[in-house]
Amino acid sequence: MTTLMATASTTATLALTRAEALAVDQIADALLPVAGGRIDDGSWQDMAALRCHDLPLGLRRRLAAYRRDPGITGVLLIRSLPVDESLLPDTPAISGSAQRTATVPAAALMLVTQALGFPIAFRAEKNGAMVHDVVPVPGSEEFQGNEGSAPLTFHNENAFHDHRPDHVLLICLRADHDQTAGLRTASIRQAYLTLAGEYRTILRRPEFVTSPPPSFGAAASEVRCHAVLSGAADDPDVLVDFSATRALTSEAALAMDELRSRFAEQAQTHYLRPGDLAIVDNRVTVHGRTAFTPRYDGRDRWLQRTFAVQDLRRSRADRTADGHVLEC
Repeated sequence: MTTLMATASTTATLALTRAEALAVDQIADALLPVAGGRIDDGSWQDMAALRCHDLPLGLRRRLAAYRRDPGITGVLLIRSLPVDESLLPDTPAISGSAQRTATVPAAALMLVTQALGFPIAFRAEKNGAMVHDVVPVPGSEEFQGNEGSAPLTFHNENAFHDHRPDHVLLICLRADHDQTAGLRTASIRQAYLTLAGEYRTILRRPEFVTSPPPSFGAAASEVRCHAVLSGAADDPDVLVDFSATRALTSEAALAMDELRSRFAEQAQTHYLRPGDLAIVDNRVTVHGRTAFTPRYDGRDRWLQRTFAVQDLRRSRADRTADGHVLEC
């Protein structure tokens, strides 16, 4: 078990062997024709949930260990997943892009997601697609989200939502031209060690509100007060989006600024290459992105993203027919 006395900050990494990568490729390939290749179909997801148990033993064991304890950084990198750049189409460059048809990389991503927990999606976000394209879109350069290319501030994914994901998974299909785009992460398990006691206390008060993005519409317009830190005194969870969370008091504002500074000091940058998968524990780790320059020539940076939760039942009232998509 990780404790806040830990000092090691190296991100946990698992590099698949050639045999393991081939095994993942074969399992993913076998999923392509299921349900006519419709990755959002419930029967496709059901088969992926079964076949994830056929993943290589070493990978399954590492995911099980991470699920129990994400470590001091809250990040797990898996390398050498089956991604063949020569087989990729042009990088999408339209708003709301998602992977609706099963491919080997998307299937491999979903197999890992199923092995880690239960995949979820949100109807208001890319119309409930299970696999999101994270790509730069012309005109959205400054957008604080998956379509931008300017620096993306640290945040918990869907911080405003009661049923936000426990884990965010990002697989790289294509790196940016200049290989300068980096996934930025920072863990409260590290930042908490250097955070003064007075700020720890203030951040546990319900003196913050986080606004939803416009894409979630009026159904998500109600904003409730919340604390930024919660849970165990010696191992708290964090809930913040530095572009959308507002402090309600001057003390709360100072504490949030201090937390931002501590995150900046502890931050790590991960330069993902094709076949690299980053898993971020959304309860203890915030993430963002460095800036990069897209060319919109079909060869821009292309990640694909999924979400996982540990307790699917908790959101049952918001999911039609016990599916994977939250309707609000």
